Amino acid sequence: MIIGKVVGNVWATRKEEALNGLKLLVIKPIDYCTDTEQQTFVAVDSVGAGIGETVLVVRGSSARKAVNNVEAPVDATVVGIIDEIEVDKEPGV
Repeated sequence: MIIGKVVGNVWATRKEEALNGLKLLVIKPIDYCTDTEQQTFVAVDSVGAGIGETVLVVRGSSARKAVNNVEAPVDATVVGIIDEIEVDKEPGV
């Protein structure tokens, strides 16, 4: 799973039929331990997330299962909106 922030929406008037009715979001992954910059990607929204929210994302076959369509051309799905994250950046201290 990936933790990320919703940074945008995607509107596509023409798309694969299996994607009709699905909301598409732009996700910026967050790495709380290294603070490295990561590449944004598009994910289907299954929980009603919005811009600025921190979310939990699944990829691969889990993403297709989350939208109840294993044939859909989906490789990332938002499956949760995160309320709080606690990270120990100095393990063992």
